[in-house]
Amino acid sequence: MKNFLIKFGFIVALLVLIRPVYGNVSLVVLGDSLSAGYGMSQQQSWVGVLQQRWRQTHPSIELINASISGDTTQGALNRLDGIIKTHQPDAVFVELGGNDGLRGFTPITIRANLLQIINRLQDENIKVAVSQIRIPPNYGRRYSDMFADIFPDLTTSTDTLLVPFFMEQIALSPELMQNDGIHPNEDAQDDIADIMEPHLLELVRRK
Repeated sequence: MKNFLIKFGFIVALLVLIRPVYGNVSLVVLGDSLSAGYGMSQQQSWVGVLQQRWRQTHPSIELINASISGDTTQGALNRLDGIIKTHQPDAVFVELGGNDGLRGFTPITIRANLLQIINRLQDENIKVAVSQIRIPPNYGRRYSDMFADIFPDLTTSTDTLLVPFFMEQIALSPELMQNDGIHPNEDAQDDIADIMEPHLLELVRRK
């Protein structure tokens, strides 16, 4: 009996030592076509790649893809309460603004919508990271610069995590882009997952 208790105590101690580092957490990706996997299934998207990877490496993290192709900051804001209620996330990665910029929405409007999204999440004590987004320079240097400045200014003022725009690396390789020149193809998804993984893990462990 004594030997059994010693062995049992050793097993319990070992389980404590190897318990998941992050605990059980829910992480939502709230994005547009770049995260939804435009032209492919969600399983083939970079979020789907990470979902499959983390089932083995980080099984305590539930990664949920709430991205919709064509979504805008206003569209995401409109559905945010439903996402919070359904998934009850501990953290949210916001990858939005590209469609707003391509449609020429004013930076003031884009910033206001993103700020409402961040404030709503923070009101629920949800950790937030926001992706830097950039648009093609053919919209004019002044507009492109004003648009790009939204994201660092906003994350600084709200004390949220700013994540580099993953497309800046991908777009440099034509073989990783779809024919439209805007969306990454299926071959790019593993690379995007590699780029995004450390940033999302940083978000999860953020105090």
